[in-house]
Amino acid sequence: MSDPETVFVVDDDPSVRRALERLVASVGLNCEAFASAEEFVRREHSRPGCLVLDLRMPKTSGLDLLRQLNQGGYRLPVIFLTAYGDVRTSVAAMKGGAVEFLTKPFQEQELLDAIQHAIDRDREARKKHDERLRRKRQYESLSPRERQVLAHVVAGLLNKQIAGELNVSESTVKQHRAEMMQKMEARSLAELVALVTELDLNNTPPLPEST
Repeated sequence: MSDPETVFVVDDDPSVRRALERLVASVGLNCEAFASAEEFVRREHSRPGCLVLDLRMPKTSGLDLLRQLNQGGYRLPVIFLTAYGDVRTSVAAMKGGAVEFLTKPFQEQELLDAIQHAIDRDREARKKHDERLRRKRQYESLSPRERQVLAHVVAGLLNKQIAGELNVSESTVKQHRAEMMQKMEARSLAELVALVTELDLNNTPPLPEST
């Protein structure tokens, strides 16, 4: 069973944290609240969901935390809340990857809509990430020869040309090609090319010759 989606709240104001916890709970979502950026980063947050983040906090600001999380490859969608919003700050937040920037006081429904959008975005991003990992595992399951055949196939070479390049028979190329297509679950050349492009396999170092 997958982990439940959780709204993580980081705000140094206890009354705001309590209000947000009640609001999030009112729509049936899990919520975890933290008093500071430092407290948040000490915890593990691999669960799906989103982060509702106060902009101005002691020590580490919301923008500083966002930069810190981005450096670590963190991708949980972020919604900023602030009573001191300005165009420059909101632009910096959006460039940092925030999905929404709300100025206090805000309408509860406005925040709930932003949270749902962020969760939907996170859910879709995780699906794409999982699919990419699955495709990568498929590629890694290929034998060295099958990877060579794949590289030549997506380069547009015919079976006869591939056979000449690899110094094997055309029937051998056909066999490797069929097995490679099956392992990659590619139903056509176009689909195979799309998979290779998505995985950026063109930047994979060439494999040594195999027999």
